[in-house]
Amino acid sequence: MSVPNDVSVAIPSQISGNAATASSLKFKIVFAFATIYVVWGSTYLGIQYAIQTIPPLMMISTRFLVAGAILYAFCRWRGMPAPTGREWKASFFLGSLMMLGGTGGVSVAEQTVPSGLTALLICITPLWIALIERVRPNGRRTTRLEMIGIVIGLGGVAMLVGQDGLPIGSHVDFFGAGLVLASSFCWSLGTVLSKGASTPSSPFMATAAQMLAGGVALAAASLLRGEANDLHLEAISIESVVALIYLIVPGSLLAFSAYIWLIRVVPPSKVATYAYVNPVIALLLGWAMAGEHLSLMSILAALVIVGAVVMVVSMKKK
Repeated sequence: MSVPNDVSVAIPSQISGNAATASSLKFKIVFAFATIYVVWGSTYLGIQYAIQTIPPLMMISTRFLVAGAILYAFCRWRGMPAPTGREWKASFFLGSLMMLGGTGGVSVAEQTVPSGLTALLICITPLWIALIERVRPNGRRTTRLEMIGIVIGLGGVAMLVGQDGLPIGSHVDFFGAGLVLASSFCWSLGTVLSKGASTPSSPFMATAAQMLAGGVALAAASLLRGEANDLHLEAISIESVVALIYLIVPGSLLAFSAYIWLIRVVPPSKVATYAYVNPVIALLLGWAMAGEHLSLMSILAALVIVGAVVMVVSMKKK
């Protein structure tokens, strides 16, 4: 019996369409990973330049409010529905964790901690995610090998901030280093909770809502910290302005949108691999452009941390 013409054409057409869709998705995932790997690796240095003449929390608040407003306006122009009250509530919670607790904490810490060291400490993010997954309800249990990797990673962090492993000078600001680790935990917690949160269905609207909510939280924290008294418009340098623009456009509009989208299509543990690519870029940029010292001990500590993170991520169950 002959096959009808419409069927004979539809079958290969459907297969071709599925293949094209899969290929398109793969390209988008690769591009999104490349974006958060490279762009976020450079934002540590961008933050350091921006906070030279702009108070840190005020600078980060401006970054997310401007980027969030631009993206929100674009989404509404494209006809996307505004977030509901429940979605705004979830966005404020996640934005406070990731923008205020995460990026805001890092910006304050970089007043006393070099960008390269900051990026290396942030490298512990996948280890935090593994621990959070272990203790949260219905979370994935950490294997013995993963726990070994976590312990090794913590040992690498201890090497990094120990008196013999300083990447700069003769001492490290332990409060600043601790703040970076706390910021990494806040970001990791937000990453895990984002997976099932009641955020807008569009990843772009979800990104805009979280940036706006986080920007508001950062602005409130900046006021409480008294940063308005430290702002002197005439003293703001061109370097700080350029760095802020870079943080707004590639650092927020592009990279954060890619990150939120990736969380929805790729397991958070895989998305967190950016944390051991960023330090390599940050260290090289800090050394090449900001004159940050790169000691042998800091390099060895970095290898220990990266190796531990790779161990943890590679042990993830499919």
